[in-house]
Amino acid sequence: MSTSALIVIDMLNPFEHADADALIESVEEVVDPLRSLLDEARRRDDVRVLYVNDNYGDFSADRKDLVDRARKGRRPDLVEPILPLPTCGFMSKVRHSAFYGTALEYLLSREKVERVVLTGQVTEQCILYSALDAYVRHFQLKVVRDAVAHIDADLGAAALRMMESNMRAEIVTADECF
Repeated sequence: MSTSALIVIDMLNPFEHADADALIESVEEVVDPLRSLLDEARRRDDVRVLYVNDNYGDFSADRKDLVDRARKGRRPDLVEPILPLPTCGFMSKVRHSAFYGTALEYLLSREKVERVVLTGQVTEQCILYSALDAYVRHFQLKVVRDAVAHIDADLGAAALRMMESNMRAEIVTADECF
């Protein structure tokens, strides 16, 4: 059983939305630290790697569909380095939180996960709401500062402060996470 879950949120993105350009600039900065963190997590027995990704309104989309859509999008170079391995958990979501309408809480509970480590995008939206949902479910919480991407830098920084202050999140870097 895993004691930690590294959750990668919404990184399978075709970047074909109104605020994509601002997001791309930030994602360019987090791909390498996230890839390193994934490599470390995959070597460990005490960490479960899970991807939770927006289905972009396509309720028939599965893992393969979302991966294919992201790879055919505007910036496949931002997706290729962090693609989910076939052995990791994968869930699609329809709203901001990785917990809302998904089996994530059940899976974490079943595997006796105590600590949730959040990475992905967007810091001031899906990461923030997922952190709140993890907190109210009594999970220990880490947010990897250099492995979360923002649209608005000020709001992203404020979200990190809020997670640290209000949700007792430990804000760490990828190098110090595990």
